[in-house]
Amino acid sequence: MATLVPPAATDFPAGSKPTVTEPEKVDYFNLPCPIPYEEIHREALMSLKPELFEGMRFDFTRGLNQRFSLSHSVFMGPTELPTQSTDVVKIPTAHYEFGANFIDPKMMLFGRVMTDGRVNARVRCELSENLAMKANGQLTGEPHMSHGMVNFDYKGKDYRTQFQLGNGALFGASYIQSITPHLSLGGEVFWAGQHRKSGIGYAARYNTDKMVATGQVASTGMVALGYVQKVSEKVSLASDFMYNYMSRDVTASVGYDYILRQCRLRGKIDSNGCVAAFLEERLNMGLNFILSAEIDHKKKDYKFGFGLTVGE
Repeated sequence: MATLVPPAATDFPAGSKPTVTEPEKVDYFNLPCPIPYEEIHREALMSLKPELFEGMRFDFTRGLNQRFSLSHSVFMGPTELPTQSTDVVKIPTAHYEFGANFIDPKMMLFGRVMTDGRVNARVRCELSENLAMKANGQLTGEPHMSHGMVNFDYKGKDYRTQFQLGNGALFGASYIQSITPHLSLGGEVFWAGQHRKSGIGYAARYNTDKMVATGQVASTGMVALGYVQKVSEKVSLASDFMYNYMSRDVTASVGYDYILRQCRLRGKIDSNGCVAAFLEERLNMGLNFILSAEIDHKKKDYKFGFGLTVGE
């Protein structure tokens, strides 16, 4: 009786070849430029750190031409006072803010004047194709509360470096380099001459089309880890872990960012018992409705805010 022998795994029909998937080759001389060092956590902060507020807000922006616009903002709500105890002390406040904005492809100017006497200004200027200058400052009537800072950002082919100058003899520098198409590593140093303090830090960022993972550690005691998972084009889930190995404070939080057709919903919950949500509803072209809510179960503090934004 003849014995049937199965064909060997290496036997293929004549004229055919096995399909072999070769690993993607990395061109280390053509890596992407990373994001600035100070923005490595921006996806996680978008979900976990919305602009929460308490009370009522009304913002109106009117464009005078394609580059110049004016803004008016009214806020009415309580303000927390710092205390030595765990009790939350709030006083009612209200203020009006007038702003002027100039936006050009190579220069942006923003100015704000408030009824309490504060004046804020921000400038961004493209000095060249790779070099940008950013500056911000605040003037107040309170002693030692005014401040200013200038930041120079140089964008290389596969790296980015920044240099900072601030009042109080503050000097800082950072550098971040793309190691692979998805991984970038960086570091920073700073010196605060007024307080006689210095520090150094390191950071890593790994990102793909579906996720972003970041880590940062500094000699000041801060350890920060973040992770963002892009479930779809409209839904993102985020988590972070903050630890200070000098004060032994630990905080972990999880959050979400959900973009619907007419609104955007963001929220979080952390290990301190704080739950927050932030809703931006587009009612019409140039008209947005805002809802903000935060519950701190540990401090028994409850915050609720609503507002309107008119203008683009």
